Amino acid sequence: MTILLSVLGTLTVLLLAGLTLSFFWTRKLARLGEVLTPQAGQIQVVQDGSIHYIEAGNPKKQTLVLIHGLSGQLQHFTYGLVKRLSQDHHVIALDRPGCGYSTRASDDLATLPEQARMIAEFLTLKEAKDPVLVGHSLGGAVALAIALDNPRWIAGLALLAPLTHPLRGAPDVFKPLQIRSPFVRRALANTIAVPMAQHTASAALTAVFAPEPCPEDFLDRAGGALGLRPKAFVAASADAVGADISIEHQSTRYGDLRTPGAILFGTDDAILPIAEQGLSMEQYGLRCEKLDGLGHMLPITALDDCEGFIRGVSVSTRLPASLSS
Repeated sequence: MTILLSVLGTLTVLLLAGLTLSFFWTRKLARLGEVLTPQAGQIQVVQDGSIHYIEAGNPKKQTLVLIHGLSGQLQHFTYGLVKRLSQDHHVIALDRPGCGYSTRASDDLATLPEQARMIAEFLTLKEAKDPVLVGHSLGGAVALAIALDNPRWIAGLALLAPLTHPLRGAPDVFKPLQIRSPFVRRALANTIAVPMAQHTASAALTAVFAPEPCPEDFLDRAGGALGLRPKAFVAASADAVGADISIEHQSTRYGDLRTPGAILFGTDDAILPIAEQGLSMEQYGLRCEKLDGLGHMLPITALDDCEGFIRGVSVSTRLPASLSS
């Protein structure tokens, strides 16, 4: 018994030492992430949180609102699309609530209706009139939620590889995010999750970008380094669970969708299947355009195609009277 207690005591000490080292290593990685990707824009306070955003182009032109996907941030769009589109549009790229440098008061606000509410409030405060919502992946689901709840003032939807329906199972790369308990979520985020994410980052990015390669400058130029913060793990986990909770009900509402638009999808998307998530939306008035041989990360890997697609949707949607002259 004495030997057993001694062994258990040693194991406990080693465990606590390992968790302590992980805690301080996580703090170091978080600081590094913020150094590599500092706050890029301004903060707008909304109910239950705040929205970090950048704005570019002529405010008198058609407004495009760019909404990123799971485990992402607005830098997915500043990678190239913001500069291109702002030449003749008013462009707002934002961090979804809880992501990047945006905040939210609790994990319960990660559901699609709550994210839609917070972003819609932000757009109202910004006086964004008749915007076209450009949503990638989970950002596409959020864009649809905004349009469903605000059909009178959303001009159009330009969705890039969007989540639109319940998944039969989470993609393998995102399964570690399926944590229901906020307490467990934070405990892991502040100890082992970030060091493990750093260790598996190469394989994870390969899976997300497949069949294209991940750009070498993704961590800094596209903001990937922000994923080294505990906050990023908490937000991504809550987002994954929140989407899972709310996407089924949202998909039953698509018959009420009144906002025009279209979908762009890579035929070799390894994260979201085009048939279930893209082609299925044609019955609700959103045509689905295919990019043969391309994968999921279109805003980074297919800049020319995304730019042309978004411009096409913008031209085809209604414009407010003040912009149409």
